[in-house]
Amino acid sequence: MKLSKLKLNPTNPRIIKDDKFKKLVKSIQEFPEMMEKRPMVCVTDTDGKLYPLGGNMRLKALQELKYKEIPDNWIMLADEWTEEKRNRFTISDNVSFGEWDFDELFNDWGDLELEDWGIDMPNFGGIDEPKVEKETKEIKPYKQTHILISFSPEKILDLKSHLDEILKIEGIEYEQSSN
Repeated sequence: MKLSKLKLNPTNPRIIKDDKFKKLVKSIQEFPEMMEKRPMVCVTDTDGKLYPLGGNMRLKALQELKYKEIPDNWIMLADEWTEEKRNRFTISDNVSFGEWDFDELFNDWGDLELEDWGIDMPNFGGIDEPKVEKETKEIKPYKQTHILISFSPEKILDLKSHLDEILKIEGIEYEQSSN
């Protein structure tokens, strides 16, 4: 299919920023076979061109890569869907219901190029963290300032290293509530 027969979805509510877009372009360039297993879901517009309900950013990446033609199986038509189903698919296809289990990723997948594949990997104070000059500010004396941080117990491990660093600052005290 000629790529000129496709156009970007004129009402797509999703955007992709520079770094993520570069990763998507690289992903399609290095692994185009993925498009066979996860085709763009398209509909025919009144001008006869197809536009994606799902895969708008992939189409944008294919255009960036200067593709002139793509295999037909990279497209799945949904012309029979009602406008309501089309709208629902456009949103539902882009919703991310899950979240990454970073322990699992680090332990079982850590030797792979996860960040290059599009995963935003957290930096837990590693050596790749950019060095920032500490800014000295004059702090007016207060007797005490209280900060309440609430979170679920299973999130304590995510915050523990950050809290440990804060607690090293002279004059910072920690009191755990039993709520």
